[in-house]
Amino acid sequence: MSNWFVTGAGRGLGAEIARAALAAGHHVAVGARRVESLPDDLSGHERVVPIAVDVTDAAALPGAVENVIAELGGIDVLVNNAGKALVGALEEVSDSEARSLFDVNVFGLINLTRAVLPTMRAQGHGKIVNIGSRSGFEGEPGVSMYSASKFAIAGISEALAAELGAFGIQCMVVEPGVFRTDFLDPSSLALSAERIDAYDGTPAHDTRDWTETANHTQLGDPVKGAALIVEVTDTEKLPPHLLVGRDAYERYAVKTDAMTDAMAQWRDKSFATAHVD
Repeated sequence: MSNWFVTGAGRGLGAEIARAALAAGHHVAVGARRVESLPDDLSGHERVVPIAVDVTDAAALPGAVENVIAELGGIDVLVNNAGKALVGALEEVSDSEARSLFDVNVFGLINLTRAVLPTMRAQGHGKIVNIGSRSGFEGEPGVSMYSASKFAIAGISEALAAELGAFGIQCMVVEPGVFRTDFLDPSSLALSAERIDAYDGTPAHDTRDWTETANHTQLGDPVKGAALIVEVTDTEKLPPHLLVGRDAYERYAVKTDAMTDAMAQWRDKSFATAHVD
């Protein structure tokens, strides 16, 4: 039995991860900006500790972590799930929109992880599970800023795994495909305020149009996806990456095949750039 802290647990994949962790016998601190919005089956569970946490409020995060530790006695697993999406061609996305996205997806994750690490180092063990995305290994049109934030999470996770191994702390990035959650609701997904007509009929606006029609029709089942995430997290050794969903595996294969072909074309000339004494 372990102590879990899951952010963005008010709904969607975060709520399902919390439920799956509870089903596995763990104690779970469920983090949400408004704890009153937590589902009844979570807020009223005897092994659940509701925690008010806004990951964009860096100054408040150490206090939130202290509250979790006071209630549970420690944090064995941190699941950085809180996040949001932003859709728009790069030219359409404003600086403030991009920064707002990174404040949640990247800096929120960084700051909360930083707040949790002292207790994990002191106890000599811990697992950090960062929820990335299929868009974190393949840049996709219309979501360049979202992809950039998830690429950042993948890089951070790989670096953390190397940095923290000496302290008995593991790190894994989860890269789901599209799952049937509320992720495409306006409360989680923002469209760029500007829409440039020149992009109509191009891949960027095809993605934008898709988000307006695909809500709750996505391929993945969040209950099954969350169960897999908890199952893998409960193993002795975390994989550095966990792809979740058939579409994630299919897109990864497309990406790696394309990269292999492109790199092979220029391999010899690339090697030839070495300095010759």
